[in-house]
Formats: sequence, C-alpha cells, structure tokens
Amino acid sequence: MKGKDTFRQSLDYIQFKVKDILDDVTKKNIDKVITLFFKAKRIFVYGAGRSGLVSKAFAIRLVHLGFQTFVIGETIGAPIKKDDLVFVISGSGETIPTVMTAEITRNIGAKLVVVTGRRNSSIAKFADIAIFLSAECDDKERKQLAPLGTLFEASAWILLDSIIAELMKSKDETEESMRSRHATLE
Repeated sequence: MKGKDTFRQSLDYIQFKVKDILDDVTKKNIDKVITLFFKAKRIFVYGAGRSGLVSKAFAIRLVHLGFQTFVIGETIGAPIKKDDLVFVISGSGETIPTVMTAEITRNIGAKLVVVTGRRNSSIAKFADIAIFLSAECDDKERKQLAPLGTLFEASAWILLDSIIAELMKSKDETEESMRSRHATLE
C-alpha cells in the first residue's frame, strides 16, 4: 500500500476486509432468514449507534418490498407479538439496549435474528438465527484505515442489502415495484 494516499489505502483495505468477513456467511443461514420473513406478520429492526443507522437503512428497503416494518425506539411503533420477526444488529452483542431487546423478544416468543461480530455475545444466546460477522482483527492498519466498528458496520450494511436482493427475487419484486412504495415526500 506504500505510495497510495490514505483515502485510497482505506478504500482498498475496507473492500478487502469486508469481502473476507462476508465470505464466512453461509447460504444455509440466509435461506433460514428468508423463510422467517415469509412466516412473520411484521418485521422489527433495532441497533444502537452506527449499527442503528444500518438497521434503519434495512428497514427502509423492507418497506420498499412491502413488509410492514418498524424501527424499535422510533416514535411510531407497535408492540412486538409472537408472530413477528425481530432483527437486532450489534457489533459487540453487548450493548445494553440491544441485549434487552433480544431478551424481551425471546420472552415474547417472536423470532429473533441477530447480526453480531461476536459468536459468544449476550444477544447471540437469545437468537433463533445468529449471523456472525467476525470483523475483529489485529492488523496495524485497521486503526487508521477502518477505525472502531467500521468493518462490522460496512459488512452488516452489505449483508442486509444482499438479503434485500434475495427477498426481491423470492417475492418477484423489481426495482420499479419497489419504487412505487418509495417515500414521495423527502
């Protein structure tokens, strides 16, 4: 990477690492997730901080696909019920509100999918399906080129957008049909 500017080094590094992280996601797990979408009455998503931003982007696309979707913690919401699906995104899997959300979801009996960076995290133990994005690494470049949770969050965003593509195919949706559900007042 010598001779490149920091921007290009970071871009190349993040792309390389994200591909490596996502290569570990199994089609079997994704197929199980897709099945849960079609069994669920409503979808709820949650994450804190930047993981929360990723979850909100996912929620928008789910609405575009015609799923009744809520972002937990927003002013417009609904109570989670047994026939719902909850998605929780957390790099550490230990953020107190995410752990509480996972535990409450389990106690209600709704299905829970977690996307986390840690296999032994607190939220993973409550999950029906856990997708692990192992973004932890000791590369000396990581701290400068992809600080804090960048690798997890970028990987989660791409993973969730890829799930959207799979749902599009399963629902026989097109970009045009999704556009018809796109917000007109932005």
